[in-house]
Amino acid sequence: MEEVTKVVILLAIFSTSQINCQEGILHVLKESESKEFCIVHNHSWTPLSLTLDTAAQYPLVNLTSTLLCNASGVSPDVVKGKAVVVMRGVCNFSEKALIAQSLGATTLLIASNTTLITPSANESEYAKVHIPLALMRYRDFLEAQQVFGEGMQVKLYAPLYSRIDPSITVILLISVITVSLGGFWSGASERDRLNNVTLGGAGGDNKGDSGELSLYSPLKVLIFVAMMCGMLVLMYFFYNILVYIIIAIFCIASASALFSCFDAVLEKIGCSTLSVSVQNKSISVRSLLLAALCISIAVVWAVYRNEDRWIWILQDLLGIAFCLNFMKTISLSNFKICVILLSLLLVYDVFFVFITPFFTKNGVSIMVQVALGPDASGEKLPVVMRVPRFSAWAQNVCGMQFSILGYGDIIVPGLLVAYCSRFDVWINSSKKIYFVSSCIAYLLGMILTFAVMLLSGMGQPALLYLVPFTLITSAVVAGCRGEMKQFWAGTTYEVLDSPREPLLSEGRTDCSVETESC
Repeated sequence: MEEVTKVVILLAIFSTSQINCQEGILHVLKESESKEFCIVHNHSWTPLSLTLDTAAQYPLVNLTSTLLCNASGVSPDVVKGKAVVVMRGVCNFSEKALIAQSLGATTLLIASNTTLITPSANESEYAKVHIPLALMRYRDFLEAQQVFGEGMQVKLYAPLYSRIDPSITVILLISVITVSLGGFWSGASERDRLNNVTLGGAGGDNKGDSGELSLYSPLKVLIFVAMMCGMLVLMYFFYNILVYIIIAIFCIASASALFSCFDAVLEKIGCSTLSVSVQNKSISVRSLLLAALCISIAVVWAVYRNEDRWIWILQDLLGIAFCLNFMKTISLSNFKICVILLSLLLVYDVFFVFITPFFTKNGVSIMVQVALGPDASGEKLPVVMRVPRFSAWAQNVCGMQFSILGYGDIIVPGLLVAYCSRFDVWINSSKKIYFVSSCIAYLLGMILTFAVMLLSGMGQPALLYLVPFTLITSAVVAGCRGEMKQFWAGTTYEVLDSPREPLLSEGRTDCSVETESC
């Protein structure tokens, strides 16, 4: 069961992508009174003013009784030179915008009863729309009506905010520390397994920890990636059902992973298991207490998962534990498998983000559509690390702003780091040269990702930078040390199940040959 939950969650991890939208402010005023509400717009439409003072002011016309999918029943004299608010649904955003524009409206507000998403369209549609367009919550419009009544005036603006936020540093630390700890744990588990085999304590049945899953053949990797593609397409068509299944599986998998992490820490510090006997069966009190704690954390997260103020702490805790346990228990048997898997996932990421918009009706990529969710659902896949933006300008109006990083951007390079850590064990490397160099490569790749994101102002597919950085660095280290043949071949799953010597002789450690440079 544990293996199944890990695989399903990994399939869901690559269904998400960072979405580049911007939250703005709707300033409603009447005489001396004013109030501000949150709106969401898209840079591709007509841009909004940067400050309240420079924003144009227009009278607001209430057309929420219509969807504005056609111009029938709407007089141009009513909307000309005014901001119009209509209901969301039936036709797409560009159709509503073009109709409002043809009637002479200066601004289009679309009231939504569901989650606010980025108002998107086909690329060719953006150039046709010359009026600002934004989404707002329908309940916010009702509140404005209750406060101001008729005769409201509105201004739309989107203040600039600092792209460089301390939350990026926190995300960077979380990702690097998680990858490093996961790789170290994987290497330590491999060392313990080999020691047990050498001492004859486990014999040929020892695979390290139970539940270990190994990707050891190219065919198995191809099937695995094909399953991921199928999972993403299913999520695209059946999101409303599958999202709750993924949430349930995430609770099970993360609680199990958190238990493994806590149990390993307590075992390392020598905490007693406090076992008791019940009906001739030994029961560990420590395990029972840990299980209760981990299940409670997962249940609390599930109940309050939409509470932004504090639940991100539990989601990050569960996410870190999940990533750590994944890297420790899922093993890649050789560098060839690492190259195939990481390369395929990179192609997968690029295809579903950049290529699929040419095939979808609304011009939005399948991955972006799955990440946003359908109109009728506010649920999101719980597969990202989230840290609040400390300098978010719209925090009081639009709620908390978050810097996010997908679990896949930790796990995928982390599997390579874990392989490097195990290879250090196989060759008796006291300096852990492969593990250390791959961790440094991951850090540099993350720094480049954030640098490009800050310079471009757009969310970046981190694997586009992390995969080349980690693969090339590992290959260069192996080539420099003259160990590429062993590093490429690694070991097979069958060999892992039997006693064996390290890949290189016991006397050969790191750079034992004087003429060899690292």
